[in-house]
Amino acid sequence: MERMLCRLAARGSAAGRWSARLLAAISACSVILMALAAGAASAAPSGTVWLCRPDATPNPCLSSEEATVEFGNGSSIVEKPQAAENPPIDCFYVYPTVSDQAGPNATETIEGEETQIAVDQASRFSRACKVYAPVYPQLTIPDELAEVGTGSFNQTYVNIAYQGVLAAWHEYLAKFNRGRGVVLIGHSQGAGMLRKLIREEVDPNAGQRSLLVSALLLGGNVSVPEGKLVGGDFQNIPECQAALQTGCVLAYSTFLNPPPPFTLFGVVPGPVASLGGGPAKGSNLQVMCVNPALLVQNGGSGLLDPYESTKAVPGFLEHYLQVPSAPTPWVADPGQYSAQCRHSGETTWLQVTPAGPPGDPREARLETLGPGFGLHVEDVNIALGNLVALVQLQALAYQSAG
Repeated sequence: MERMLCRLAARGSAAGRWSARLLAAISACSVILMALAAGAASAAPSGTVWLCRPDATPNPCLSSEEATVEFGNGSSIVEKPQAAENPPIDCFYVYPTVSDQAGPNATETIEGEETQIAVDQASRFSRACKVYAPVYPQLTIPDELAEVGTGSFNQTYVNIAYQGVLAAWHEYLAKFNRGRGVVLIGHSQGAGMLRKLIREEVDPNAGQRSLLVSALLLGGNVSVPEGKLVGGDFQNIPECQAALQTGCVLAYSTFLNPPPPFTLFGVVPGPVASLGGGPAKGSNLQVMCVNPALLVQNGGSGLLDPYESTKAVPGFLEHYLQVPSAPTPWVADPGQYSAQCRHSGETTWLQVTPAGPPGDPREARLETLGPGFGLHVEDVNIALGNLVALVQLQALAYQSAG
């Protein structure tokens, strides 16, 4: 990939129609050459604790994907998909708030909470990409519970968390990327960290933008100007509009019922925005909603493909995450719900609606944290099958374009 980018940069722009890609290639080539000239950054000692990395053992992002697939008529089958042997792209995953540790910022220690949430949210993406997931000094659950009512999280603690993610991103680029396309995946606090990372590092940098296959920023209140696909949080990276589109952002927050006035998600201002360094500046901003169940964003509804782990995340979340029972590590409930993006007043959300047959015996999802959170704890898993399939399509599109 490095040689290809450098050859593209050397060719020039014979017809002018490659000018945007040429600039990206030149920038990316420069980054690569500087890294090589610096003396092979891969020889430098690692400063990041990696929760998931392709060569790491153990690696929770390479766990069994065997699933009991339940249907609305009460029947079921077992599927046994495998991780891709040599996926063409990478994924960089930043997990949500899971740490029960005391104090405002967690230590960079791998505990059961981080391990299981990586299984739950990131492991199935191994069918499409090599997954890298750093441990970072995130804001802890006790700290967030103490601060959520203030309207903004303490930016000193937010910045400590962000610096951990930023250092891991720089290490990933220097030591592991090697010019490969990458999908950024984050949920909740993880989405906030990546929103800030993209805004400050990726969006203004043509070389890094050229590596971006897509960004999945779920439950993080990414903003765009009303009626537009770019602007707000990001000035160059647009909202995704089709499954084969690359270099774009997919974001949403799920609700079973229309969000109440005191909602934390689907609105631009508030504590969720402060997890990403504060809301974007500008007028007529609204939260982005891209429907993961649609191949083309046409405002319609589509069927979701949920996957849930049968093992609980320990700690605080164990009381709020619904855990299905099955003899396999996963349960899938295809077609149990449909989804459609909705907008009302200042709120934008992904409306999740039961779509199974009458008397559907599958366990219904609940807004376990209350109406202000909606289905926030389900943002990833309620559409995990859709999201993995989307990344597989985007990987093909990215490779074809390169």
